Amino acid sequence: MRFSTLALLLGLVVCSNSSFAQDAAAPAAAEPAANDAAAAADKGLGGKVQAVVETAVDTAEQTADELKQTVDASPQAQEITAGILDPIYKFAELLAHPAIHWFAFALMATGVVSFALQLVIGKLVVLTRMHFSMTEVLGDALGLVISLIGLVLTTQAAAENSSFTQSPASVLSATGVGVVLGVIFYWWGQKQELRAARTTQAKK
Repeated sequence: MRFSTLALLLGLVVCSNSSFAQDAAAPAAAEPAANDAAAAADKGLGGKVQAVVETAVDTAEQTADELKQTVDASPQAQEITAGILDPIYKFAELLAHPAIHWFAFALMATGVVSFALQLVIGKLVVLTRMHFSMTEVLGDALGLVISLIGLVLTTQAAAENSSFTQSPASVLSATGVGVVLGVIFYWWGQKQELRAARTTQAKK
């Protein structure tokens, strides 16, 4: 009798332990499943957002192409364009001379050197005076971009319409003049910025 009672008690203990183990293992098994479901939901949401963005970009490109085709086919737009470009073409024909291209090349080289020095060296010198102006940085960056584009277009026009690019003496002399003038204009611009920095510090 005692043996049966003892065996019954041991059986109850084993059953309770196994059911506790199953209850404890159930949340542990459910947690990875929940994480996988959340990850799948995130991926699904990301895919939907990407699809919406791609659709919007495609629609915008298609609309821009249609608008461009409409404007290109418009007689009024063609007349306005001709009115803008014809005077420029005529003026360019008058300037199709090696001396004019030499001057334009030197001028654009001056701008490239001056604005490049302003952005690289000038701003560092001004920073030593604890002064910084985003407006001046953007202005110098814009001047550099315009000068670079102008230099490229001037060289292309000179190569097509005159003998400037075929003369090494003309190219080297225009480049030398542009470098010298660029350094001079850089020095002048730096003095102006330093004067502005001192004025700002004096007001503080």
